[in-house]
Amino acid sequence: MKILLDTNIVLDLLMDRMPFADAAAELFSKVEDGTVIGYLCGTTITTVYYLAAKAVGAPRAQEEIKKLLTLFEVAPVNRHVLESALVADFNDFEDAVIHEAACHAGVEVIVIRNQKDFKKSRLSVYSSEEIVKILASKK
Repeated sequence: MKILLDTNIVLDLLMDRMPFADAAAELFSKVEDGTVIGYLCGTTITTVYYLAAKAVGAPRAQEEIKKLLTLFEVAPVNRHVLESALVADFNDFEDAVIHEAACHAGVEVIVIRNQKDFKKSRLSVYSSEEIVKILASKK
Protein backbone atom coordinates (compact mmCIF):
# COMPACT_ATOMS: atom_id res chain seq x y z
CA MET A 1 0.00 0.00 0.00
CA LYS A 2 1.26 3.46 -0.94
CA ILE A 3 0.45 6.12 1.66
CA LEU A 4 1.25 9.81 1.68
CA LEU A 5 1.74 11.46 5.05
CA ASP A 6 0.61 15.06 5.30
CA THR A 7 3.01 17.66 6.67
CA ASN A 8 1.26 17.69 10.06
CA ILE A 9 1.83 13.95 10.53
CA VAL A 10 5.58 14.43 10.00
CA LEU A 11 5.60 17.40 12.36
CA ASP A 12 3.65 15.41 14.96
CA LEU A 13 6.55 12.98 15.18
CA LEU A 14 9.43 15.43 14.84
CA MET A 15 7.98 17.85 17.36
CA ASP A 16 6.58 15.12 19.65
CA ARG A 17 3.11 16.67 19.48
CA MET A 18 0.88 14.66 21.78
CA PRO A 19 -1.48 12.90 21.47
CA PHE A 20 -0.62 12.50 17.78
CA ALA A 21 3.08 11.60 18.00
CA ASP A 22 2.56 7.94 18.90
CA ALA A 23 0.46 7.15 15.83
CA ALA A 24 2.89 9.10 13.64
CA ALA A 25 5.79 7.09 15.07
CA GLU A 26 3.91 3.87 14.31
CA LEU A 27 3.43 4.98 10.71
CA PHE A 28 7.10 5.84 10.33
CA SER A 29 7.89 2.38 11.68
CA LYS A 30 5.57 0.80 9.08
CA VAL A 31 7.38 2.70 6.34
CA GLU A 32 10.77 1.70 7.72
CA ASP A 33 9.91 -2.00 7.93
CA GLY A 34 8.37 -2.03 4.45
CA THR A 35 4.78 -2.71 5.53
CA VAL A 36 3.77 0.33 3.48
CA ILE A 37 5.48 2.51 0.90
CA GLY A 38 5.61 5.99 2.36
CA TYR A 39 5.39 9.19 0.38
CA LEU A 40 5.79 12.83 1.30
CA CYS A 41 4.71 15.72 -0.87
CA GLY A 42 7.60 17.83 -2.16
CA THR A 43 6.12 20.82 -0.31
CA THR A 44 6.26 18.87 2.96
CA ILE A 45 10.02 18.55 2.62
CA THR A 46 10.48 22.29 2.18
CA THR A 47 8.10 23.14 5.02
CA VAL A 48 9.79 20.72 7.43
CA TYR A 49 13.20 22.10 6.50
CA TYR A 50 12.06 25.69 7.04
CA LEU A 51 10.55 24.95 10.46
CA ALA A 52 13.45 22.76 11.58
CA ALA A 53 16.06 25.32 10.50
CA LYS A 54 14.29 27.99 12.55
CA ALA A 55 14.09 25.70 15.59
CA VAL A 56 17.41 23.85 15.55
CA GLY A 57 19.54 25.47 12.83
CA ALA A 58 20.26 24.67 9.20
CA PRO A 59 22.82 21.87 9.72
CA ARG A 60 20.45 19.86 11.94
CA ALA A 61 17.55 20.60 9.58
CA GLN A 62 19.55 19.16 6.69
CA GLU A 63 20.21 15.99 8.69
CA GLU A 64 16.49 15.58 9.39
CA ILE A 65 15.66 16.05 5.71
CA LYS A 66 18.28 13.45 4.74
CA LYS A 67 16.63 10.98 7.14
CA LEU A 68 13.20 11.67 5.64
CA LEU A 69 14.56 11.18 2.13
CA THR A 70 16.04 7.79 3.03
CA LEU A 71 12.66 6.58 4.31
CA PHE A 72 10.13 8.19 1.98
CA GLU A 73 9.47 8.56 -1.71
CA VAL A 74 8.64 12.10 -2.81
CA ALA A 75 5.41 12.97 -4.60
CA PRO A 76 6.68 15.72 -6.89
CA VAL A 77 5.06 19.09 -7.26
CA ASN A 78 5.37 20.19 -10.85
CA ARG A 79 3.39 22.35 -13.24
CA HIS A 80 0.86 19.60 -13.95
CA VAL A 81 0.22 19.04 -10.22
CA LEU A 82 -0.17 22.77 -9.60
CA GLU A 83 -2.52 23.23 -12.53
CA SER A 84 -4.59 20.26 -11.35
CA ALA A 85 -4.68 21.73 -7.84
CA LEU A 86 -5.96 25.05 -9.18
CA VAL A 87 -9.05 23.40 -10.65
CA ALA A 88 -9.56 20.84 -7.87
CA ASP A 89 -12.63 21.44 -5.76
CA PHE A 90 -10.74 22.14 -2.52
CA ASN A 91 -11.13 25.17 -0.28
CA ASP A 92 -7.41 25.26 0.54
CA PHE A 93 -4.80 25.40 -2.24
CA GLU A 94 -2.10 23.73 -0.15
CA ASP A 95 -4.43 20.78 0.53
CA ALA A 96 -5.25 20.61 -3.18
CA VAL A 97 -1.53 20.49 -4.04
CA ILE A 98 -0.94 17.65 -1.57
CA HIS A 99 -3.96 15.77 -2.94
CA GLU A 100 -2.96 16.21 -6.58
CA ALA A 101 0.68 15.30 -5.90
CA ALA A 102 -0.56 12.10 -4.22
CA CYS A 103 -2.86 11.29 -7.14
CA HIS A 104 -0.14 11.85 -9.73
CA ALA A 105 2.30 9.70 -7.74
CA GLY A 106 -0.11 6.76 -7.64
CA VAL A 107 -0.68 6.93 -3.90
CA GLU A 108 -3.71 5.06 -2.52
CA VAL A 109 -4.17 6.71 0.89
CA ILE A 110 -3.55 10.17 2.31
CA VAL A 111 -2.94 10.35 6.05
CA ILE A 112 -4.03 13.70 7.41
CA ARG A 113 -5.52 15.35 10.46
CA ASN A 114 -7.92 17.76 8.79
CA GLN A 115 -10.07 15.16 7.07
CA LYS A 116 -12.98 17.56 6.67
CA ASP A 117 -10.85 19.54 4.22
CA PHE A 118 -10.46 16.43 2.03
CA LYS A 119 -14.16 15.61 1.53
CA LYS A 120 -13.70 15.91 -2.25
CA SER A 121 -10.66 13.59 -2.31
CA ARG A 122 -10.51 10.94 -5.00
CA LEU A 123 -8.27 8.93 -2.65
CA SER A 124 -8.97 7.29 0.69
CA VAL A 125 -8.22 9.69 3.53
CA TYR A 126 -7.56 8.61 7.11
CA SER A 127 -6.19 10.03 10.32
CA SER A 128 -2.93 8.52 11.54
CA GLU A 129 -4.81 6.68 14.29
CA GLU A 130 -7.29 5.20 11.80
CA ILE A 131 -4.66 3.95 9.35
CA VAL A 132 -2.61 2.42 12.19
CA LYS A 133 -5.70 0.42 13.21
CA ILE A 134 -6.38 -0.61 9.60
CA LEU A 135 -2.80 -1.78 9.15
CA ALA A 136 -2.91 -3.70 12.44
CA SER A 137 -6.09 -5.48 11.37
CA LYS A 138 -4.41 -6.67 8.16
CA LYS A 139 -1.73 -8.66 10.00
